[in-house]
Amino acid sequence: MSKTLIIAEKPSVATDLSRALAKSLGKFEKKGKSRDAQFFENDQALITSAVGHLVELKMPTGPNGKKLPWKFEVLPAIPDKFELQPIEQSEGRLKHVLKLARRKDVGLIVNACDAGREGELIFQYIMDIGGVDKPVKRLWFQSMTPAAIQDAWQHLRDGSEMETLSDAAKCRSESDWLVGLNSTRALTCFRSRHGGFNITAAGRVQTPTLAILAQREREIAAFTPTAYAEVHASFSVAAGLYDGRWIDPAWKKDENNPHSRPERIWDKERAESIRVRCEGKSGTVHEEKKPQKQIAPQLYDLTTLQREAPFTAKNTLGLAQTLYERHKMLTYPRTDSRYLPEDYLANVIQTTKDLAGSGLPVAKWAEDSLKNDRIGFQKRIFNNAKVSDHFAIIPTGRVVKLNDAESKLYDMVVKRFIAVFFPHAEFEVTKRLTTIDHGAEHDVFRTDGKILVNPGWLAVYGRKPGVASGKDELVPVVEGESAGVDHVEVEHKETKPPARYTESTLLSAMEGAGKLVDDDELREAMAERGLGTPATRAATIEGLLRQKYIARDGRDLNVTGKGLRLIELLEEMEIEPLTSPSMTGDWEAKLRQMEHGELGRASFMKEIASFTEDVVRKARAHYEEAINRTFPDLECKCPNCGADSLKQTDATYECREPECKFRISKYIAGRQLSEAEAKELFTSKFLAPREGFVSRFNKPFEAALELIQEETKTGKKGKWKTNFVFDQDEPESADDLTDDQVAGTVTLPGGRSVKVYETEKAFVVPEIDIKDSKVGLRLSKTILQAEIPLEQFFKMLSEGKTDLIPTFVSKRTKRKFAARLSMDLETGKIGFEFEPRKKAAKKKSAKKAAKKAAAKKAAKTKAARKSDD
Repeated sequence: MSKTLIIAEKPSVATDLSRALAKSLGKFEKKGKSRDAQFFENDQALITSAVGHLVELKMPTGPNGKKLPWKFEVLPAIPDKFELQPIEQSEGRLKHVLKLARRKDVGLIVNACDAGREGELIFQYIMDIGGVDKPVKRLWFQSMTPAAIQDAWQHLRDGSEMETLSDAAKCRSESDWLVGLNSTRALTCFRSRHGGFNITAAGRVQTPTLAILAQREREIAAFTPTAYAEVHASFSVAAGLYDGRWIDPAWKKDENNPHSRPERIWDKERAESIRVRCEGKSGTVHEEKKPQKQIAPQLYDLTTLQREAPFTAKNTLGLAQTLYERHKMLTYPRTDSRYLPEDYLANVIQTTKDLAGSGLPVAKWAEDSLKNDRIGFQKRIFNNAKVSDHFAIIPTGRVVKLNDAESKLYDMVVKRFIAVFFPHAEFEVTKRLTTIDHGAEHDVFRTDGKILVNPGWLAVYGRKPGVASGKDELVPVVEGESAGVDHVEVEHKETKPPARYTESTLLSAMEGAGKLVDDDELREAMAERGLGTPATRAATIEGLLRQKYIARDGRDLNVTGKGLRLIELLEEMEIEPLTSPSMTGDWEAKLRQMEHGELGRASFMKEIASFTEDVVRKARAHYEEAINRTFPDLECKCPNCGADSLKQTDATYECREPECKFRISKYIAGRQLSEAEAKELFTSKFLAPREGFVSRFNKPFEAALELIQEETKTGKKGKWKTNFVFDQDEPESADDLTDDQVAGTVTLPGGRSVKVYETEKAFVVPEIDIKDSKVGLRLSKTILQAEIPLEQFFKMLSEGKTDLIPTFVSKRTKRKFAARLSMDLETGKIGFEFEPRKKAAKKKSAKKAAKKAAAKKAAKTKAARKSDD
């Protein structure tokens, strides 16, 4: 009897399949002695798995059949046919899977890898490298629950239906390989033209993503802040006090000044004159109230979930994958759709019933949804045209115990799933205008308030009717009431540069092909022109971090000097697609077209090959131009012969005198020696420490440079060369300290006097014995980015703590804070002492203010009566 071989993507999925399919195929028995050879079998089927990718594209070889050299002569490397090779670490697993696939009793193979482009690629590469030619079916499931797996088994797809997805998967793999390999090698050849090995990684998706960040960094660097003022006033009415901000009622958008706002005053003198003329005056109050509705947000796709979750994009994907694969509580997470299939209404109702009986905090809202018959067909939720291979991320109804991080992410998805069927949230929005009439002139102050009237979908998130937030609370007024100016002041501010990207905003930019779009509908319309896919964007960001092209600074993503230099180099070479997010977004859109059978594989790969050739051609031309470029002389005396100037080439600074052999490379450990630095080095024979050097292991380092001339044992002078000079190591024991390092003597609280030594990086007191320290008490001169002055160290030793130091920077928040440093002289442990917080002046509440106003009024009335008597 012929058997069916089912190949899953991971061992855990194979185990789940063996349990779920036992109902249809019979109980499975686990077989295989080693870990690589384990599989499940019964009379009808075998189930095994890969461990992710088992096969990769094979590197091309050079003309001699050996490894491809890092030279322009062998580029572009575009093979006529892409060859495959096993991934070394998982080769044993590949042999096991192919052994089962070739078994004579296996007549059908079922691809049960993840339902997407990468899952298809994993399976197809296994079949291709093994030359397996047997009938294929596709098990396509959206969630890992037994019911979903059993349903998918009853509706197996024919292998021919997956050909377009397979083509797109192979094109993605081959295009990334072609562009990545050739661009990286061409750029590395250019940057290594002066010796060394300056690897410069570039890629089809990674480099345009870096270009988005680099452009923002340039905007920030070029930004010039402009001063402006705002006038703020506090008004007194019968019910109490409220604040208002001056506005220009005639304001209109100004294309020439994008920072213009109705409340911004660019002339400081004008702002001051407004303050003066409003002081002590009264205004007339007018209010406009209107209802406002807010619809529930759509269901999650992966990118939206990554943007909103309180985790990194990489960790969000990992948590979602765990909730899908291990806990079976979410549907397939690697999706770009925010919709459900039109025939999914019954499934949604059943899932809501499961949640209503789950005991979760949201269970009461699931029950409310069922009780009030909220779940119905809506085009913004159920839409086949908006569902590709996968639908939105929703709960499956299964509930198990989760850790804190998993619970937070699951709670986000399940609340969104329930809330999407609830009615609009309803607000009452108040715009209060207080007009001070000066006769010829009027000053208008605006105050905004917002009250939640009907929570609607916000009830699922715990919101209740009432004030939307504390700052929106307004004391009541009567239309036309007179409001006295209690206080008025001018606030001086500056325009701010655009914010650096965070992971969340960068994901939005990647999704919209480099255009940061906040509007959900517009972003969705551009979704097919995005950079990468929802499943790969997190990995792209992590790759940029790993290669040190960008760095995290709190929540911000900063471009490093290395990253900026790469983008500058590509712009010099005019390799536009590698710096153009929209163009690379077009390629992603074409891969999507291919998945739907609207574009041929050969056509796409022809375009990629043409682009690859263009990259190499432009890099080579730039290389030849650079080495043949003419440079002006360096106006500096030759250190060797004293000639008035030095010749400058693309690679060196060297003497023009034929007899003189002075010659120094312009590029030292991957860093260019500028003309100014060269003059300083050649004149003083020393250059202070600089950053930007890169070791042969591609690690950045900082060092000083010295210029020395070699000398033989007989005293004969040789060639000139540069040496690195590194900071001297700190003393390893008290014996390494010298008298010239003594900074002074200090008396401790107990009356004992001790000597304080100062090294390059620390203050050391060897007479204070500290456990596990060979040098005694030691305090770094820099703590949390704050420089500790010597006199403050003395004060800490003699009085127990320093003065208030305001320049510490928190590692967690990256914000400055002020504190006093203290130290335990027995353990050497440092402590921070903070200033006691000042109690904020409490604002008068509306009730208190009204009460006070009423009491004042009553007192006046009483006084008036007395005078009448």
